[in-house]
Parts: sequence; C-alpha cells; structure tokens
Amino acid sequence: MKEIRLKARAKINLTLDVTGKRDNGYHELRMIMQTVGLYDGVRMKKIPEPEIRLTSNVHWLPTDSRNLAWRAAALMRETYDLKEGVEISIDKRIPVAAGLAGGSADCAAVLVGMNRLFGLRLPLSRLEELALTMGTDIPYCVRRGTVLAEGVGEELTDIVPPCPFCYVVLVKPPVSVSTAKVYQSLRWDQVEEHPDTEAMIEAMAAGDVEKMGTLLCNVLETVTIPMHPQIESIKKALLEKGAAGALMSGSGPTVFALFTEEETAKKAAREVRKQFSIKDVFATQIYHAGRGTGRKEKTE
Repeated sequence: MKEIRLKARAKINLTLDVTGKRDNGYHELRMIMQTVGLYDGVRMKKIPEPEIRLTSNVHWLPTDSRNLAWRAAALMRETYDLKEGVEISIDKRIPVAAGLAGGSADCAAVLVGMNRLFGLRLPLSRLEELALTMGTDIPYCVRRGTVLAEGVGEELTDIVPPCPFCYVVLVKPPVSVSTAKVYQSLRWDQVEEHPDTEAMIEAMAAGDVEKMGTLLCNVLETVTIPMHPQIESIKKALLEKGAAGALMSGSGPTVFALFTEEETAKKAAREVRKQFSIKDVFATQIYHAGRGTGRKEKTE
C-alpha cells in the first residue's frame, strides 16, 4: 500500500461531568462521547525520503512538530523504526478550537493511517496506548462510536447498544476557547447540575432521542457560557426550531442539537446561520465506527 485516504471525524459530548481533581492538576471526568458525520479529509502517501511532509488547505495551520498529526507520524516512525517517510495532506472541515476534537481526530487518523500504510498490524489497544501519549481525548478518536470515557478521558468503555441514529446540527460561533483556561476556571465542587449518565445510557438503549435531548448536560457550560453568552442564545434558538435538545460540546464554543427529522435539522441550520450570521453551521448525523450511519452519509 502506497497511499491511503481517511476521514477524521468530529465528536460531541452527550454528557460531560467533572467528578474530582488529581494532584497533578488533571480533572477526573465521566462523559459520553459520540462520533458525528462531519470530518476532515486526510490523505497519506508513503515516500522514499525519511521525512514527514504535511500540508493543509488552512494556510495558518502549523505543518511541523506543533501539529498533532505531524507528531503522530513522527511517533510511529520512531517507535517502529520506519525507514521511509510520509506525505500527509489534511483538508480541514472541522472548525479549529471548537470543542469538536478536530486536531485530535487528525492525529488519530494519522496513527491509524501509518498502521495500515506501513503494514504494522497493530491492534486497536496498542494504537490507543500510543494516542494517549499525545493527548487524553486522542484514544477516543482512534476508537470512535458511542463511548463512556472516564479517568482523565482515557478509560474507554463502548456503550451497547450505541446512540440511536438521529440528525445533528453543529453551530460554532466565531470565537475560540482555550480548553486549559476553561478547566482552570472551573469550580467543579460548586457545580449544582450534573449529568445523569445512567439515564442517558438507558434513553439511548430505548432509542428515545427526545428523552436524550432532555438529559444533555455539560458542567463546562458554567464556565464558557458566561465568557460567551451567545452560546446560550444559540441553544435557545435551536430548541425553538424543533431540536430535541441542545448543548455545548466539550469546552466549547460549538453548540450541537439533536433532531429526529432531517428536514427540520436542515431548516434549523439554515435559519440559525442567517439569524446569528455564523459561517460554521453544519447539518450532519450520528456516526458509528464500523457501521457508518446506516444511511446515506451527508454533511452540509
């Protein structure tokens, strides 16, 4: 194999709870993560020169060791003593610094791609171990699907049955949020509303998207929404336009909403884009690793 193309998919957090803080400063998490259809296109090509070449359609994106995807390729070359190099091209579609794990997804895709391209035949568990050395949410991006993440995000348990199929609208306001700053500002022991993760798992098992909508909860909203009140306005607008529920993903600022009907989701996306004059609005759907969506995939 000399060339491979992959889809580095975005994630949302159906629940996100902080249950404690470790001595090293990291927070203890308990959250349900879900892959969606929106993706970055990643093309990888084996080259004879012992180097890593990275390009992107986003001109300001770092293309050296500051980029997680570059570092993933370097880690695989060094760990497995690969003599040949690799050329990586990333077509960015997932907004940057959005709470959608775009950079982590690119990193995970390169780990998977290097494994296939160089015929290493590493199991998923080994790729997740390597991913963890670069970031706590990268192992999830390697695995994908409907997953309960605990610890600092590295303890992963597949949820069966997974999230039922539904449509998802993503709205990313034109602001960037520092994940580190959000966690530093969080007073986790003072948060009053916490997710009911078990109830969310039960609602998913029942295929009840409407019930899932009422259970969406992210404790990081207590920090990010006061910084960027427009997030709350976007959530309210999506609910008014027929969403089963709306929530900020990760540390933000992206808001996602769940819909049971495709046309309702598309209409909501169009209206919110116009109402708030926001460019980064996407109508997509739930995605399951190995099973796709079960329907024709499309993201607008």
